[in-house]
Amino acid sequence: MAGPMSDSTPPSLALKRKRNDEVDGIDDFGSNTPEFSNTSTEHNPPLQEGPNTKRKRGRPRKATNADVTLESDAASGKTAINQGDSLDSKRDAIPQTGESEQGKPKSKSTRTTRAQKVTKSSSSKRIPSGPWPEAFKSLAQTHRALNLVYTFCCTRKHFATTFENIRKAVQAQLGRDRELTVEDIARVRVLVPRAVKLEYVDEAKLEVMTVGEKETARNQSYGLPHPEGDVADVDADVQTKEVLLFEFLDGDLKREVRHPKNGEPTKPVRKMKDEDLKMPVYSQKQMLALIEKRNKKFSDAIDAFLVQCEDDGTDPVERLEREKDAWIPSPPVSGDDSLETTKLLSMPPREIPKERKSMAEIIEEIRAMDWYFAQIVPEGHRVFEAQSPVYGDLTFQLSQDLVNALYNTKGITQFYSHQAEAINSLYAGQDVIVSTSTSSGKSLIYQVPMLHELGRDPNSRGMYIFPTKALAQDQKRSMKELLQFMDGLQDVMVETFDGDTPMGSRNLIRDEARIIFTNPDMLHITILPQESSWRTFLKNLKFVVVDELHVYNGLFGSHVAFIMRRLRRICAAVGNRHVRFISCSATVANPEEHMKAIFGIDDVRLIDFDGSPSGRKEFLCWNTPYKDPNDPTSGRGDSVAEAARLFCQLILRGARVIAFCRIRKMCEVLLQAVRNEFQTIDRAEVGKLVMGYRGGYSPQDRRKIEKEMFEGHLMGIVATNALELGVDIGSLDAVITLGFPYSISNLRQQSGRAGRRNKDSLSVLVGDRYPADQYYMQNPDELFTKPNCELQVDLSNELILEGHVQCAAFEMPIRPDEDHVYFGEQLHEIATTRLVKDSFGFYHCHERFRPQPSRCVPIRDTEDQHFAVIDATNARNVVLEEVEASRAFFTIYEGGIFLHQGQTYLVKELNTDQRFARIVKVHVDWSTMQRDYTDIDPIETEVMRQINQTSASRAFYGSVQIHAVVYGFFKIDKRGRVLDAVAVDNPPIDIFTKGMWLDVPKRALEILESRRLNIAAAIHAAEHAVLSLLPTFVISSPGDVKTECKVAKKELGRNLKVANEMRDQQIKENIRKLQPPARQRPARLTFYDAKGGSCGSGIASKAFEFVDVLLRRAVARIEACQCVTPQGCMECVCDEKCRELNSVMSKAGAGVVLRCLLGWDVDIDALPWGEDVEGEDGLRELAGGLETVIPATEVPLRRQSRNDGLLLHFQR
Repeated sequence: MAGPMSDSTPPSLALKRKRNDEVDGIDDFGSNTPEFSNTSTEHNPPLQEGPNTKRKRGRPRKATNADVTLESDAASGKTAINQGDSLDSKRDAIPQTGESEQGKPKSKSTRTTRAQKVTKSSSSKRIPSGPWPEAFKSLAQTHRALNLVYTFCCTRKHFATTFENIRKAVQAQLGRDRELTVEDIARVRVLVPRAVKLEYVDEAKLEVMTVGEKETARNQSYGLPHPEGDVADVDADVQTKEVLLFEFLDGDLKREVRHPKNGEPTKPVRKMKDEDLKMPVYSQKQMLALIEKRNKKFSDAIDAFLVQCEDDGTDPVERLEREKDAWIPSPPVSGDDSLETTKLLSMPPREIPKERKSMAEIIEEIRAMDWYFAQIVPEGHRVFEAQSPVYGDLTFQLSQDLVNALYNTKGITQFYSHQAEAINSLYAGQDVIVSTSTSSGKSLIYQVPMLHELGRDPNSRGMYIFPTKALAQDQKRSMKELLQFMDGLQDVMVETFDGDTPMGSRNLIRDEARIIFTNPDMLHITILPQESSWRTFLKNLKFVVVDELHVYNGLFGSHVAFIMRRLRRICAAVGNRHVRFISCSATVANPEEHMKAIFGIDDVRLIDFDGSPSGRKEFLCWNTPYKDPNDPTSGRGDSVAEAARLFCQLILRGARVIAFCRIRKMCEVLLQAVRNEFQTIDRAEVGKLVMGYRGGYSPQDRRKIEKEMFEGHLMGIVATNALELGVDIGSLDAVITLGFPYSISNLRQQSGRAGRRNKDSLSVLVGDRYPADQYYMQNPDELFTKPNCELQVDLSNELILEGHVQCAAFEMPIRPDEDHVYFGEQLHEIATTRLVKDSFGFYHCHERFRPQPSRCVPIRDTEDQHFAVIDATNARNVVLEEVEASRAFFTIYEGGIFLHQGQTYLVKELNTDQRFARIVKVHVDWSTMQRDYTDIDPIETEVMRQINQTSASRAFYGSVQIHAVVYGFFKIDKRGRVLDAVAVDNPPIDIFTKGMWLDVPKRALEILESRRLNIAAAIHAAEHAVLSLLPTFVISSPGDVKTECKVAKKELGRNLKVANEMRDQQIKENIRKLQPPARQRPARLTFYDAKGGSCGSGIASKAFEFVDVLLRRAVARIEACQCVTPQGCMECVCDEKCRELNSVMSKAGAGVVLRCLLGWDVDIDALPWGEDVEGEDGLRELAGGLETVIPATEVPLRRQSRNDGLLLHFQR
């Protein structure tokens, strides 16, 4: 390719999407191309490929970094352009897409004007009564020229389609000395506003490589050494230059590569580690089809516009000229970072109002905006009316000091009914569980009794246990405020006692504090093992508060249940048998039973009538629209952009907003999108009022963000579920949930964060393109009618039980006859076989757990090792955050983009020995996505069993290895297009755990092959079906057990397209010509413990015991589901937590696999045939043919293992 780079420069080192002055010959681009034909006498139909068009193939050439061959026969003769050649070496011409087709019926209109919404046309499409005005004929020519030039330029990923770059080429197509102006493009936008984009952008953001990377590439190309020392941010102080960027948004070319033998464009796949990088090329067929599709849509849009003008009695040319002004971007104001000023309908006031309108009015304003295309789904707008307060009275008298404190700090003069009932019950000596809505004032229920007790007895102690440090800090602040208004108690020490507490302060807090705010981890690791030092505190302990009780579910809940029993046992031993337990929980199905299980107590008072007032709440199911609203094949648009628009519009109307994201990276991406949206609408200053909040931020940064939001200095927060829990961050008006948050309980918890001050509020669920999201977009009723899930803890899990018995024996010797009330009947067996008995008959901790048994029993799935992420911009050297070791290799790699508070940073160095990464701030408009694979394989069988009497198959249990490799990354632009591919050399990540697996019988593989049902898709769906039923047989929560989600597209390598084109005999005849898949996975269903380390959590072993029933229920669920899609649905085989987003699934194939495992018959004739194509969106079932799955071989047995189906306890 001609240009500034030498021929020897590898394609991956292309430095930038080229500017006008960097591409030789661009000024003359297409200057000798014949003009577009305009043979229609009335108006211009879309250009089509002519019926006599001939295609000829050139000789295969080696692919370059942007390689395209475009050839066609036009009426004026043959023209061709080969982008692989130098643009200045020949007078290049862009071919016409064909002649007009006469008499072809036109499709339905897909557009109206900017101010009008898209409407469905009748069965017979209306056309204008007269010919197109000359202005519209000219505009159609302009659109075709723009379309042609832009589509060609898109084949060159490093070429930015700025207005200046494409202007002369478009003018050459228009001919007759016609000038292309910004006003011309604005007129096009009036007719197809969602198809075309024109905005000012920072030129630096079009860089594909940063200045620092260019320097490194230049040094490497000349054999120079890499510069040593800290790398300053050379990009940070570059003078910004705004350029006008033009883009079509309604379609994109699919990336292809040259076939190594015949030179034809071929569908690419995920590159494997040992594959040479193939840069993208684009086929003639693709380009012509996309050009034709856009031209036809624009022609339909003109028809629709003219028809509408006829109906309204308006002059179309005058109307076009009047409306175009709204679509002309304004240059950014000097000194301002804004990218574009777009005049929108219902534009909010320049100043953010202090008093906002009602949410109903704001929703109507948003509905009236030009980018609203019926995103609110049918039946997806629900209104919950306001609720008046219900008050109650106490049965005893509070001190005047406490009454004054409540009034002066919170303005409280009377209690809500649930508050009064709970406080009265505690005063009567009962244990209480309160299960009411978020923001119903539950904290008063455990504050008032403790303060009342301190007024009577200053030596009283209280222990407040919260699942997070943020909640503890929040409640400490609230308690201190109350104490300041109580005479004689102003100096009472109230402190947090957690991992952030300095070692020098811990003894003072232990001895002097009357109330401590802690978490289950500190109770487990520090307080209980040191019971002798805490004896005074425990003797005087009056209240134990466990807030957010619903968090303690599944495996974590089982651990906390035994910790509470250990606490009760020690309190009883020191003479304190009157501790009262208080719990608060979100609305769940079984709060009373759950509290009994957690604390091991029998008498619990449940209070679940909510007497607090609540404002009117609006709930919206907001589905991301199709890229073309009337064309479902165009695919869903960008859900992040939808959420960002909503977020910004709500803030600009005076609402305080929080947005929840499922993962950390999405949190940063949305925060970045919000700030970009504020810039786009010329309100960049408002972006400073929005911050992110997620795991990984330092404790200091988190406290600062909480304080800023609580004091009203911020208008918005973008967070992960770290803020689902009840941290008081002040009044919130709206909640936006980006993507379905794994469970309805999570959604309801997040939704409850808005309206905490009794005002009306709004909650919006923004649907992504994934199956779980789309399921609830199509069935919004289930979001409101499905019951809350039940909480469960498993007290019979032997691994968990033994660990806590060892801890209890270390804290105080075990006496089985007395202590079985805390640990159950299994205590006798564990004591005699696992503990050490002394001469007095007491049992002590085994030596293998000493000296700190609590350190041997982790209660959460947390990591000790972290990587420090250091901001080295201009030698700052400030630690921005810490990343867990297992997450680090997937998020920080040299050359990758790291996001923090919405800012982009380039990773300059990753030091795996000292565990730190050095990053610098850069201004780029692309991000990176890691390229990885994970193999989950059993390595040792400990026990096996026959599944049932009718089956010859067996189930296995033993050690499992999780082997993850990150071997490179893609550079991705904001529209998801791959700009570059880079290899990295990271060490693999190996994790060991316990799991259960089932080898798929040979008979099942033969049946799947005979019906062309993809084996990987069948196994993937079968694993989901079994996994989804696990909580009904084994007490666990989602995420406690995981599976290997097989996705055949990864293993097929370069044969993906071939596998979908050849069938049956063709594959058998050509198999030797095909390369074998780069990765072949065994035909096996694997389920492993995601927590508990190498010993596992014990949940997979329970699944092993119930394997027969699990498989039977899974078959029944699949066969009872009425869905007709080959991939299944959320009710049968799709999983909300699938890491592969439920891609490559076969419902029918899952039934075959499970039936064969059970030894049941399969009705082969009733099975469907496999899909003939993979599916445009990549989420459909992959057809059978060239398979990536091979028969599984049995895993070696561990010595002294059992095969009678009885699990043995293996020593650690």
